[in-house]
Amino acid sequence: MQVDENMADVLDALLPQVAFDGWTEKSLRQALLSLGQAPEDARLIFPGGAGEMIEAFGALMDARMEAAADVSGLRVPARVKAILALRFAQNRGNKEAIRRALSWLSLPGQGRRSLRMTAATVDAVWHAAGDTSTDFSWYTKRGILAAVYSATLLFWLSDTSDDDAATLQFLDRRLASVARIGKARKRIEGMLPRRPAAA
Repeated sequence: MQVDENMADVLDALLPQVAFDGWTEKSLRQALLSLGQAPEDARLIFPGGAGEMIEAFGALMDARMEAAADVSGLRVPARVKAILALRFAQNRGNKEAIRRALSWLSLPGQGRRSLRMTAATVDAVWHAAGDTSTDFSWYTKRGILAAVYSATLLFWLSDTSDDDAATLQFLDRRLASVARIGKARKRIEGMLPRRPAAA
């Protein structure tokens, strides 16, 4: 989903309202009023209602994360950590809106949208990290990071530590576990007999 400048302004004005009234037309109308725009345009901006608002918010978070990411000089695991740390820092003031978005996305019938948003975020992280893989690892990297990110996001929502310190420690443990699994898999693959080449 593409988010233009006006939509980004509307979303920024919407987030404080969401903390009180959820991802609703009422919140959106209040946001438009605060911007001096016509509240009756709410359904024109987001005709898909809550789902479209939430997906646009996710796309905006992804875009801002990618735009601000600077991971030059870092190794891949450190790049991923730095990018996710940036995402959490950018959204510390939006925790309630994100919590309500996750609650809405957990409703029956929203599974596909939730998966689509997670996939978009994970792809944005890898893109910002400079990943250029096109083989099977493209899928495995994104699948693994989706699990790591989802678990870390839930932890972050209840984290009250300064500068997300506890969340970053949690993320370190998840990334270390992934690295250990990857090393073990390579050792096992190295011990297996190689298949003879096809005649």
